[in-house]
Amino acid sequence: MRRLQLSPFALSCVTVCYNVVEGIVSVGFAMLAGSPALLGFGVDSFVECLSGLVMVWRFSPRHPTEARERTAIRLVGASLIVLAAYVAFEAARALFYDEPPERSIAGLIIAAVSLVTMPPLYLLKRRAAEALQSHSLEADAKQTLGCVMLSLALLVGTGLHYTTGFWQADPAAGLVIASYLVHEGYKTWTRQTLCC
Repeated sequence: MRRLQLSPFALSCVTVCYNVVEGIVSVGFAMLAGSPALLGFGVDSFVECLSGLVMVWRFSPRHPTEARERTAIRLVGASLIVLAAYVAFEAARALFYDEPPERSIAGLIIAAVSLVTMPPLYLLKRRAAEALQSHSLEADAKQTLGCVMLSLALLVGTGLHYTTGFWQADPAAGLVIASYLVHEGYKTWTRQTLCC
């Protein structure tokens, strides 16, 4: 049982470390290129760190109690809603003010790296959540899935902007993703049971 508890702890540490690096790199290149889309993606990475840090706390090898699981469920649910609000705000603002993303090759590279890194991490979290019967880790896996979808939206949006000039695909996809995150965040926040 102890080995199962260490697995999500390690996955959560990887999540936090990756998102910190991704956020710093994304924000740095966004400032250089003047890209609001890439800046939004970078800030999103820092928001996702909240969920990862909650999981590091939840699955710390010391004192993994039921009370921690209940609190972690609520905190991860809240982080999903915060992430959804930010993504929706950025997408709506870009559409309202007619602000296309900058043509930044860095954005394409960062999104592509995330699309390679995040899906395996999502699958590992899902398996660990099922093995531990942990709703909080299940919700954190959905946060990672949200990162995958945002990476895809950034890649498709920037790619379409490069090839066809149809930049609206990026913020439109962001609004769809935000609705998914709100749904999952609300469901997680209001969940009363502790086992999957």
